[in-house]
Amino acid sequence: MSELIENFLRYIYRTHSGSEKTVEAYRRDLEQLKNYLVSEGISGFDAVSRNQFMEFLAQLRMLDDQSVASDATICRKLSTYRSFYQYLHQFIGIQNNPLEGIKSPGNKRKIPEFLFLHEVKNFLNTYDISQRNDLRDKTMFSLMYASGLRLSELVNLTWSQIDLNAHIVHVVGKGDKERIVPFYASLSRLLQEYRLRYWMLYAKDGETAVFLSNRGQKMTPRGVQFVMQKHADQIGMAMKVHPHMLRHSFATHLMDNGADIRIVQELLGHASLSTTQIYTHVSLAKVRMAYEHSHPLA
Repeated sequence: MSELIENFLRYIYRTHSGSEKTVEAYRRDLEQLKNYLVSEGISGFDAVSRNQFMEFLAQLRMLDDQSVASDATICRKLSTYRSFYQYLHQFIGIQNNPLEGIKSPGNKRKIPEFLFLHEVKNFLNTYDISQRNDLRDKTMFSLMYASGLRLSELVNLTWSQIDLNAHIVHVVGKGDKERIVPFYASLSRLLQEYRLRYWMLYAKDGETAVFLSNRGQKMTPRGVQFVMQKHADQIGMAMKVHPHMLRHSFATHLMDNGADIRIVQELLGHASLSTTQIYTHVSLAKVRMAYEHSHPLA
């Protein structure tokens, strides 16, 4: 069983995600299934009945602290098992599929957290760019908001991906899919200033990453999160922030200002339009919030 799991994980990494975190999530899910089969004396993945799989799901629901796993967690695990059994059927020839007829629990998609435009402006305009770290952080977060970058895309960005004259960034996203995203002209000047005053001071020979710590090392996702929350606290935002909020704000503000949803899909690098459609709900939520705040009878 372990060999089948490893072969499947290599297949997923090569053809779907290219993400080690995704592969590790799949691995944990499949190890849970394998351990259950071993504990029940079931000889292999092709020998699992639907009832046995339902019992396995019931066990997954109960966590070690006696609490219950969320619907979102069960949905994700079911997605792993469906993909695995599709692989077993297509490439190994296993006909048995214990997931047939099993529906995922209702999983309402969470509306992404975003910042209002005045909050974005306040966040970005309160950096003192005479200070080198502030110059780096303002440039970093301005680019995230200007181009809707994922955090992983930001920290892995290299100078060869940025065209300062054309004001575009060549983004390598999930599954190594590439997209071209523009940014506004003033950010090009900020990037040039950052490169001259910060990057060239700290970059070591052979370094290509755009955003560096003051030790000359590529910024980590944890480091980006830390400096974002630190700045939010310093300017009195009184809320928990995270870098992905800038990507969500990018998409929400584009939709608010009339951008076509398919253009937003392309800019975000979403494979499915349904993923982008969540931002239509965000815009509606903003309308309702403004209505309830402003209408005298609301």
